[in-house]
Amino acid sequence: MSTTDAAERLLNLVIALMNTPGRMTKDQIRAGVVGYDDASDESFERKFERDKDTLRELGVPVVTVDDSGHAAEIGYRIDTDAYALAPLHLTAAELAVLGLAAQLWQDRVLRTDTGRALTKLTAASGTGVHTDALAALAPRVREAGGAYGPLLEAILARRAVRFTYRAATTGQRSPRHVEPWRLAVRSGGWYLIGHDVDRDAVRAFRLSRIDGPVRAVGAPGAVTVPAAVDVDAALGRRHADVRRAALAVVPERAEALRARGLAGAPGTPLPAVLAGRDVITVEFDDVGRTVEEIAAYGDVVAVLEPPDLRAGVIAVLQAAAALGEERHDG
Repeated sequence: MSTTDAAERLLNLVIALMNTPGRMTKDQIRAGVVGYDDASDESFERKFERDKDTLRELGVPVVTVDDSGHAAEIGYRIDTDAYALAPLHLTAAELAVLGLAAQLWQDRVLRTDTGRALTKLTAASGTGVHTDALAALAPRVREAGGAYGPLLEAILARRAVRFTYRAATTGQRSPRHVEPWRLAVRSGGWYLIGHDVDRDAVRAFRLSRIDGPVRAVGAPGAVTVPAAVDVDAALGRRHADVRRAALAVVPERAEALRARGLAGAPGTPLPAVLAGRDVITVEFDDVGRTVEEIAAYGDVVAVLEPPDLRAGVIAVLQAAAALGEERHDG
């Protein structure tokens, strides 16, 4: 009995038809493509006809080749010219966004794949990576660790999981039985949001505190994920903690911050030393993360208020300047 699922069989068929020098007859497909090789005559015909139609519906140009007029010699191939992608041309800004996205996955889960993909895209585009306009978007996410893959698989399969978790306050390790709902990033860390079965409550688990392996339990499809999952509520974050900052920005710079700007003219006066800059207002809920975000722009963005955010950014920039001087002196 074949254990090849439909998606894998379709992929195998595409690879075979893409790499055939001329055409593949049904007999060749049945004998050489994994997923058809142990099917009965009737089963093979049903699978192949269904898969052929599915590929065409997906936009894969499977063509029929009949040069001899004999039914046994009818073959199939993929029109590689029609299936090829158009030449890829990415602007510097578009490539920068992809570069920042790749930085998010610089952990052991997808580091190799994202690195290869970005290298190929950079070469194909023939342009350098430009991140000036997107400096504040640079992700600062810690490694997800070995728990990420099994948890993601469990969420997709809607299966419960068991793992050992280390408490943040006491360090005590305890077994957990969780129905996983969502993986999320907050303040640079990865969290699992789900229903703790033993405690019958919604809980958030930091992935870095999961000790040992994550084991999926129960039947696939057994977990019901709510239509809306409030990650911030699960983490104990209050929406009322949102604050506002007034920023003086060099014209036509810091587009990521400008995109978040609130409507209406800010009432904060602009010091003479910052004359000519645009004043925008943005909301934030985490001082530390916002300090890092604004400091990434250097002298392009100046904080007018609140005072604690301004002081934090100044401290970071002064520390960076002092480090630069030390390296220069050395």
